[in-house]
Amino acid sequence: MTTNRANGSLYTSVENKIATIEFGHPASNSFPSELLERLANKFDELSNNDEVVVVVLKSEGNRAFCAGASFDELVAIDNLVDGKSFFSGFANVINAMRTCTKLIVGRVQGKTVGGGVGLAAACDYVLATEHAAIKLSEFTIGIGPFVIAPAVKRKVGVSGLAELTLDATSWKSAYWAKEKGLYARVFENIEELDKEVEIFTEKLASYNPEALDEMKKALWIGTENWDTLLIERAETSGKLVLSDFTKNALKKFKS
Repeated sequence: MTTNRANGSLYTSVENKIATIEFGHPASNSFPSELLERLANKFDELSNNDEVVVVVLKSEGNRAFCAGASFDELVAIDNLVDGKSFFSGFANVINAMRTCTKLIVGRVQGKTVGGGVGLAAACDYVLATEHAAIKLSEFTIGIGPFVIAPAVKRKVGVSGLAELTLDATSWKSAYWAKEKGLYARVFENIEELDKEVEIFTEKLASYNPEALDEMKKALWIGTENWDTLLIERAETSGKLVLSDFTKNALKKFKS
């Protein structure tokens, strides 16, 4: 079942120390700014919840995992303040995932574009289906994936980031993503994926929470400057989206 709410939906459940966050939007699970803010706040909330040991991030439906940020909001940007604010949406979510004290397991069932790739990269461990191809197509509309680039590079390296960003019209397969380190395991279908998500998170939830907390910190060493870095990157993207090149590209894309 998928949501038909214009601003999307966000549902959270907690069972046996495992919190599951499920987001959805009628436009291929894309993110309007309001939904990004809600997601960032939810990670902050769960970070302080002693009843939670592990967090699962998933999206609605059996098709796209996430189509990135809201295209309608992107087209509407007409000043630098709004531009920076728009691109700060994913920056704030990635930073909330980075500083969350709980390990985050991504459940990626389908194709992922732009900011959605950043979400997957900000998870601590990702399980996916073979349909979960990825693409960073930002160059095609005159901007770049600058906000999510640090998270993506942390998983796939500089060469992987270059492949994704510079070949902006091509999809990379789920197996490519696994080979590069973005996905930990890839399954044939959603049924197998969900079975493994359940088994894996139950194991994690049975471990010493203090040990998991320390492991989370260890995994993210070297990212302490992201609070400022990602916002600076958001400002860069905010400037680019106001360029004549991007405005013309967006008009063509929309028509």
